[in-house]
Order: sequence, then C-alpha cells, then structure tokens
Amino acid sequence: MGFKHSKGRLERLAKVLFTPSPEAADAASPVPNEQRNVLRVLVAAQIFSGAGIAAGVTVGALLAEEMLGTTTLAGIPSALFTGGSAAAAVLIGRISGKRGRRPGLATGYALGALGSAAVVFSAILDNPVLLFMSLFIYGSGTATNLQARYSGADLATPNYRAQAISTVLVVTTLGGVVGPNLASPMQGVAELIGIPKYAGPFILSGFAYGAAAAVIGMFLKPDPLLRAKELAAAGETRLEVPSVSTSASDSGLDDNGEPIVDPSIRHGLFVGAMVLVLSQLVMVAIMTMTPVHMKDHGHATSATGLVIALHVAGMYLPSPISGRLTDRLGRTTMAVASGVTLLVSGIVAALAPAESVPLIAFALFLLGLGWNFGVVSGTAIITDNVPLATRAKKQSSVDVAIALAGASGGLVSGVVMSLSNYAALGLAGGFLALAMVPVVFRMANKLRGVALASS
Repeated sequence: MGFKHSKGRLERLAKVLFTPSPEAADAASPVPNEQRNVLRVLVAAQIFSGAGIAAGVTVGALLAEEMLGTTTLAGIPSALFTGGSAAAAVLIGRISGKRGRRPGLATGYALGALGSAAVVFSAILDNPVLLFMSLFIYGSGTATNLQARYSGADLATPNYRAQAISTVLVVTTLGGVVGPNLASPMQGVAELIGIPKYAGPFILSGFAYGAAAAVIGMFLKPDPLLRAKELAAAGETRLEVPSVSTSASDSGLDDNGEPIVDPSIRHGLFVGAMVLVLSQLVMVAIMTMTPVHMKDHGHATSATGLVIALHVAGMYLPSPISGRLTDRLGRTTMAVASGVTLLVSGIVAALAPAESVPLIAFALFLLGLGWNFGVVSGTAIITDNVPLATRAKKQSSVDVAIALAGASGGLVSGVVMSLSNYAALGLAGGFLALAMVPVVFRMANKLRGVALASS
C-alpha cells in the first residue's frame, strides 16, 4: 500500500516537472482577473523598489569610504546589505505566512525606507556606527524586492506560474536603470541642501521604498496568498500541486497528527533550492571580480560600466521569454539550461583575452542569462512543491540561503583571484554551476521511471 501511494505522489510531481503545460486556464474563472490585478500592483511596486536598491547600492561603498577615511572597510556596506537581506527574508516570511503577502511586503519596503532615512542621518551626524546599523536595515528592501516574485505566483495556475514570476522580475530592470542614473543628480540635491553628497541617493531610496510600501499596502487586494488559501479551502485544486498524503487509508496524518510530507516533494524542494543557490553564488562570484579584472588590465570605467550594464540586461530582460519556456518546456529543462549557460559563461570569461571588451561583455551577458534561467525555473519548482500552509516560511528560508550564497560568492571570488586569476575563477564558477545538471537529471530519471511504470 505504501509503495502505491509513493508511486502516485511521484507521478504527480513528475507531471509538474516534465509535462509541457496545457492551454491557459478558463478565462471565466475568477482567478485570472485577480491575478492580473496582483501583477499590476507588483509591477508598480517593483519599479519603485528597483530604483531604491540601485540608487543606494551605487554609492554605499563610496559613502562608507568618505566617512571612514579609508578604503579598507569600504566593502562593509555590501556585507551589511546581504546580512540585512537575510534577516529580513525571515521576518517577511513569518509575517506573510501568518497575515498574508500584503503586510509582509509592505513591512519589508517600509523597513527599507527607514534604513534609507537612517543612512542620511548617519551621514549628517558623521556617525559610522549608525551608518552600519542603518545599512543593515536598508538591506530589507533587497529581500522584499526578491520575495515579491513569490507573490506573483500565488494565484497563478501551474501552466502560467513561471511567466508570472518572470513578469515581476523583468520590471525590476526599469528601476535598476533609473536608480543609478539619478544618483548623480541626487548628489547635487544633497549638496544644495547642505548634507554629504553621497547621502543624496539614499534620499531617493527612501522615497522609492516608501512609495513601494504604499502601493503594496493600499492596492494589493485581494492578498494573493490568503486568497489562494481561501480557494484551496473551497476545493479549488488548480493552484497547488498536492504535497501531503490524502489517501483514505492513512488520512494524510502521522502519529502526532501532523501532515505527512510527500518525500518526492522534499526532493523537488531541494532541487529548486539548489538551482537558486548555485545560480546566485556563481553569478555573484564572477560578476564581483569582473570590474577588478578589467581595471587591472587598463580598461576605462566606461568600458566596465558597459559590461555590467549588459550583464544586468541578461539578468532581467529575458525574463518573459524564460518564463514562457519554463512553463512550456518544463522546469527541469530550464534548470539544466541554467547550468549549461553558466558553464559556457565561465569558459568564455576564462578564455577571453583581457583586452577584449566584447568577449568579456558576452561572457557577462551569458552569466546574467544563466542566472535568469536558474531564478525563474528554481522559483517555479519551489512554488510548485510547497503547500500553501507553509509556503511563505519555506520560500523565505530559501531566500536566506540565496542571500548567504551571494555573500559567499563575493568573499570566495576575492580569495580565488588573490591565489590565482580571473580565468581560474571563471572555470571554477562554470563547473560549479554544472554540478546542478546531474542532480536534476537524476531526479528526472527517477520520476520518469515511475511515470512509465504506471502507464
């Protein structure tokens, strides 16, 4: 009996991971209209929050350097952003799980606005300790911006889930472009009102995050996670892949009265988390050292800026295409595509002549593209395999791992560069990303075997 139940559960997961999606859900359902409204609100909030992230990150290290009078500790802001992001991910996940996405996201953006304001005051007071505390809180905005992608998927049917995620991701590009371009004018505004110039962009961040919090707080109705739970309670089954045993023989509960978690679902959760973590680690490691590599070989700042701009374009602009491919070709196919693309990126970066800006730019574009494939497919796998009751908590735990992976990638990349060179870093990153492929294929073969045996 237990074997039959396991087969049935593996079959359900196999359908999610390997079956091309059917046609869109019936337009007469109330879900599409609600989902469209959710996406419109999230799009607006993401534009604001993207500007908030980019404006502050652009000058964070410069502000620290100016206040401390040394470059030795100028890397601290990046570490504080990451630490604050990881802590905020836990907080947002808990609030969202208990009260819904709207209060969770609104709180995160509000904390980002508070941190921005505190950074400005720390600059005025010339207080480095307050600056570091403020930057930690400011990192909440980054975590919230990332968690918003989950909100886009709560009311999406499985055949449209990755496209919903990609819609939320792609609009971050708009804010990411606007924020840095307004950094210089905001420095002028700061000097005009008599405060340190590098505090100016954080004024913009404060207003941007505040606007995002207001948009979410006032207009994210119905709350997508709470609404999804309501639909599930009413018998709606299209929004969630079954994740607990519901057979009549065991009633889906263990001896302690807790839901029996499907082992195949745990495997799917692991695969999704692995894809997200490895994509983030490899992307951050290679991206962080590319400007250093280019500077060491005499490239101008404008050339470095162009390379990074193309990298950011690769990270976000292909999202609508990667979302559709993930829904149509399957999550596993695109997860494998992520590993392969990141491998190719690492090889191109390693083999590109140091004087060749076009080849370095091509490698960084592929790096962003591979990351995009990984984020869209990994997020879809996570959402598919987490029951509504624990979805926000599990998703926030994954985002903590992503934040820590990014921090580790930045730290390890510097060590690799100091011990070897940029080529070694590129190859190491590429082959590390490729490690996700056999794990995904192993899961694929196992689930396909069960599906074929039952047919």
